[in-house]
Amino acid sequence: MAQIETMKYSELTEKIIGCAMEVHRQLGNGFQEVIYQRALEIEMYEQHISYEREYEISSRRGKI
Repeated sequence: MAQIETMKYSELTEKIIGCAMEVHRQLGNGFQEVIYQRALEIEMYEQHISYEREYEISSRRGKI
């Protein structure tokens, strides 16, 4: 069963890593984090990968 669960998301994981690699290939090093976030957002949109960007979550200390 564990192997089936591992394989369940392997295609999606591969696509996400591919998006991150493409952003790095295009931009290289040295930009602020927000630039990479925006570029990754565009790349994931172009690859038809749905996502949610920076939403609040609750913890024992409040919202983070």
